[in-house]
Amino acid sequence: MQFDLSLLPTAEKQYYLQQIVAPRPICFASTIDKEGHVNLSPFSFFNVFSAQPPIVIFSPARRVRDNTTKHTLENVQEVPEVVIHMVTEDMVQQQSLASCEYPRQVNEFIKAGFTPEPAHKIRPPMIKECKVKMECRVQEIKPLGTEGGAGNLVICEVLMLHIDDSLLDTDKKMDPRRLPLVARLGGDWYSVVNEQNLFQVAKPNTQLGMGMDALPVSIRNSLIFSGNDLGQLANCTRIPDVDPAYEDAHLKQIIQYFSINPEEMEKELHRYAKERLRQGDVQAAWQILLAS
Repeated sequence: MQFDLSLLPTAEKQYYLQQIVAPRPICFASTIDKEGHVNLSPFSFFNVFSAQPPIVIFSPARRVRDNTTKHTLENVQEVPEVVIHMVTEDMVQQQSLASCEYPRQVNEFIKAGFTPEPAHKIRPPMIKECKVKMECRVQEIKPLGTEGGAGNLVICEVLMLHIDDSLLDTDKKMDPRRLPLVARLGGDWYSVVNEQNLFQVAKPNTQLGMGMDALPVSIRNSLIFSGNDLGQLANCTRIPDVDPAYEDAHLKQIIQYFSINPEEMEKELHRYAKERLRQGDVQAAWQILLAS
């Protein structure tokens, strides 16, 4: 189906956009008004946009149903400071509870059962239980419209970053397997980062991948390989040389069994190379393909 967004009601635009632009990281924002009332609320229109200066942006949208604004937006207009917390699996239900539309002077820290602790450089408090938090100064608030559903870009400079020691190794590097971040999808759906759904993709930083157009035609047009398979092979800087020292018992069996039928042998080599690509062994896959 095709949708002309100029013809859709705002609620339907919001529905489809939130369903397809996902998963989205969650900004769990702690703010304060000029009278000292604290607010805590999650926003999934959020991401990082710059390292120097360190900038993150989140967007509290105007409510679709009645075009009212959220307390978070009103607070940062009065006091341009915010603590942004990253939501992990162990706090996702409390985060959801904090999203309830309590009256303005109700403290969501209390409602959601979080412990406030003072920030170092700004006035809003931090969530003690949260393992990753950013103290931010609001640089600018950019309205995107005046109707219900319109976003308001809250452009934040990160002043201090707090990371729990348990997430860092001896080199102060982070392992994503230690940080079960939660992300937002559409409706009531969320996703979580864990070892079961993590995978790595090689990214050359100093040399260019040769590209799919440089692959041999027999490989590029193979019905065995998917686009992801070909992408792995084409991410190498060049077609490698045959390694005479490469040993593989199953490869030998394929060559011996299908030697009288080159067409079938090529298919078997492609199937075996595909298996090695699934295992992340691109160099072995190339040696298998070069055997033909």
